[in-house]
Amino acid sequence: MTVSVSRGFSPDERARAAELFWQAFSGKLSRVMGPDARGLAFFERVLNPEFALVARDADGRMLGLAGYKTRDGGLTQGGLADLARVYGWFGALWRGLILSVLERDLKPGVFQMDGICVAAEARGQGVGTLLLRAIKDEAQRLGMHEVHLDVIDTNPRARILYEREGFQVIGQDYTGPFKHLFGFSSATKMRWVVLDGG
Repeated sequence: MTVSVSRGFSPDERARAAELFWQAFSGKLSRVMGPDARGLAFFERVLNPEFALVARDADGRMLGLAGYKTRDGGLTQGGLADLARVYGWFGALWRGLILSVLERDLKPGVFQMDGICVAAEARGQGVGTLLLRAIKDEAQRLGMHEVHLDVIDTNPRARILYEREGFQVIGQDYTGPFKHLFGFSSATKMRWVVLDGG
């Protein structure tokens, strides 16, 4: 299978991007962002193509995407007003409060990966690895010093991929009383240092 990776997605691909994102993260977010129709509606509204790298097959069909965040913005940057449009103001307020637990403060020069999503039919074919390498290339292109990511304890396959690609563990975060809400107990923080010349 021929796969290419490029920056961004078109307005026509917005629904597909939201579908892939929800497919990848609904296990972690569905108790807060569900039901499915509302979660999809929210992410279709807020996903920012300027902070996405997209894998497509030879026919141009989106097979996966990788999001990232810098101090200038990120893939998922919806605010309370966006939540309110989908969930109403009461739903927006409590969801916003809970989702703030997952937020990360970024330091200058840090490129935060905001998730890799691969279509179910394309898994196991190297798409995730291509996207991760594209993230590293993009960080280097933008003059960043480090790429950071979080991998949850219920996703050991992803952690194996990240370690294989040179990411090293730098810390651990625990969800504490929110573990039943998010469906995981801890997230391992990992880092890849951008070296001159790759």
